[in-house]
Amino acid sequence: MSHYVGRFAPSPTGHLHAGSLACLLASYLDARAHRGTWIIRVEDIDPPREPAWAAEDQLETIEAFKLHSDRPILRQSTRYDAYQEALDLLIGKGLAYGCACTRKSIEAACAAAGLPQGVYSGTCRHGTGGAPIRAWRFLVDDGVVSFPDRWQGTFKQNVSKEVGDFVIRRADGLWAYQLAVVVDDGFQDVTHVVRGADLIDNTPRQILLQKALGLPTPAYMHIPLVLDKNGNKLSKQTLAPAIDQSRPEEEAAHAWTHLGFKPFTFDTLEEFYSEAVQRWRVRFQISA
Repeated sequence: MSHYVGRFAPSPTGHLHAGSLACLLASYLDARAHRGTWIIRVEDIDPPREPAWAAEDQLETIEAFKLHSDRPILRQSTRYDAYQEALDLLIGKGLAYGCACTRKSIEAACAAAGLPQGVYSGTCRHGTGGAPIRAWRFLVDDGVVSFPDRWQGTFKQNVSKEVGDFVIRRADGLWAYQLAVVVDDGFQDVTHVVRGADLIDNTPRQILLQKALGLPTPAYMHIPLVLDKNGNKLSKQTLAPAIDQSRPEEEAAHAWTHLGFKPFTFDTLEEFYSEAVQRWRVRFQISA
C-alpha cells in the first residue's frame, strides 16, 4: 500500500515517556506493515507550554530507537500562514465566527442553560454585541458524527451537544490544535492516524473541519493509554519519567507488551522491528 502515509506528531512539552513510546511504536509498525510512508511532525504551536529543549530532546529520543522520518520533519511553528488561510476560508463559508466570551462568562452561560461545564452555548453565534473578538470558533450543526476506529470500534459523538462551537484560534492569538492538526494532515496527505485513546473524542471535531475544508478523512486507530500506578494517564503533569535512551531494546519490549502482544526474544532493534511488523500485520489482517 504505497499510498499509505502515517505520522508520529508529538507536542514538545517535555520528555517523551512510556505512553509516547507506545504511540511512536504503533504508528511506525502500522506504516511499515502497510509498506507505507512514515513521517515525523513537531506540533510546536503552544510556546508557553514548550521548554526550549523539548523538541530536540524528543527527536534525539526517536533517533535512539533508530527510527527515521521518510520525509523532512515538518514543524507546525512554520505553518501559521496555512492556518490563517484555512480560517479565512471557514469565515468566508460562514462556518467560523468571532467570540468575545471569557472563561467565566462561558461557565455562567453553561450554568444558566443547564449545560455541562465546558460546552459552549453559542453566545456569540450572532455577533459579539460590539465587544472585541477574543477567539474564533467553528460553527457546529446538531447531529452525530460517527467513525470506525481500527482499535476501539465505532465511536459516536454529538459535537454540538457535547462540545459546542469549538475554538480554532485561541484568545491568546495561538492556533488551536484542532485546526492545525487537520490542516497539516491534509497538507502532508496523511491517510492513517495512530495515536492515544485520549484523543478519540477530538476526532469528531477534526472530521467536521476536514469536511468543511474539503480535506479527506484519514483512517483512525486510537491505542490504549499507558497509565501510572494510580490509574492516571502518563503526562508531564503526572511527572511521568522520561524514556531511558540508554536501553531502547528494553523500552521497546515494554511498549510492545502494552500494545497487547506477547513478548519475544530479540538481540537488536532491527530484529525487533522486523518481527514486530510481521506480527502487527497478522493481528490487524494487513496483506503483505
